[in-house]
Amino acid sequence: MRAEIQNSVDAIQKSLNLLAQRMDRDTAPHRLEEFNARVEDPTLWDDPDAAQKLMRDRQLLVDAMANYDRIRQELDDNVELIEMGEMEDDAEVVAEAESALLALQKTAAQKELEALLDGEADGNDTFLEINAGAGGTESCDWANMLARMYVRWAEKKGYKVELQSEQSGDEAGIKSAAYKISGHNAYGWLKSESGVHRLVRISPFDSQAKRHTSFTSVKVYPVVDDNIEIDVNPSDIRLDTYRSSGAGGQHVNTTDSAVRITHLPTGIVVTSSEKSQHQNRDIAMKALKSRLYQMELDKRSALVNEAHENAGDAGWGNQIRSYVLQPYQMVKDLRTGFETSDTKGVLDGDLDGLMAATLAMAVSGKSRAEANAE
Repeated sequence: MRAEIQNSVDAIQKSLNLLAQRMDRDTAPHRLEEFNARVEDPTLWDDPDAAQKLMRDRQLLVDAMANYDRIRQELDDNVELIEMGEMEDDAEVVAEAESALLALQKTAAQKELEALLDGEADGNDTFLEINAGAGGTESCDWANMLARMYVRWAEKKGYKVELQSEQSGDEAGIKSAAYKISGHNAYGWLKSESGVHRLVRISPFDSQAKRHTSFTSVKVYPVVDDNIEIDVNPSDIRLDTYRSSGAGGQHVNTTDSAVRITHLPTGIVVTSSEKSQHQNRDIAMKALKSRLYQMELDKRSALVNEAHENAGDAGWGNQIRSYVLQPYQMVKDLRTGFETSDTKGVLDGDLDGLMAATLAMAVSGKSRAEANAE
């Protein structure tokens, strides 16, 4: 077997090992029997919420087992075909089986990534906040570039993107923006993006064409759905209404419809500036509950907690990722060591490689460099 194909086989086996670990394959058949027995219980739907959770959990297990079995079978079949083809000197059979293995490697890698998204809220929709940091106009432009990057990424995933609020920069770009991104595993994918993002480039706003460094912070919170209970004491919040700023003209807001909610015990502030004040109250309250829920998740997860503590202010020393456009082209994640010279692709929304490396580190506790060294 050629070295390239043996490497592909090894990679598929590695993915299978992780899939088996994530679903606890040894106990999976027994757990499925338990799920099936509970599904047959005539009183199951007396509690609709519990029943829906049971059905979701059962389906996730069924899908995990089916994916594992299919990949395992295809691996065995194609390895056997290659061995037979080599014995019979049938180059066509060998070539077809090798091509199938290379395609299977990509499928297995994708299923491996999906298996990492099994956290409590990973399947939820998400809120994404972007705030320009140190650097003035430069950072406002950088914040706008990041907003475009994430919108492009979400659209490629087939996710729904809703702008919740936005504050324009004084000269260019945006000071801040908040989005709701809806789709399966939206939070699971984006949660690793929380932190400060650093840009180094020749400034388009500098007549002397000097190199500038800009910072923007990104914060990600899961949308709290009906399965998550978050109680907010009305006496703990302050609600303010104000006139939102727009682009001007006939559509500019002339009423105090925008809403700002401050959670007094934590100091969390959320805003929404749609046209309807009632809608803004609802959006802002959901955003607040998501922020409070994220705080609870941070307490439970040392890794996530460390990431958020390190976020700090958007400035030197706090960045999780660097985007260098000058004097060379490189995007590097400082947590995992993952890097790519395809800066244009990243800024156009090709983020899966960066996200996947962080997800893998979250599971293994090791950076990409540490894992490769083993």
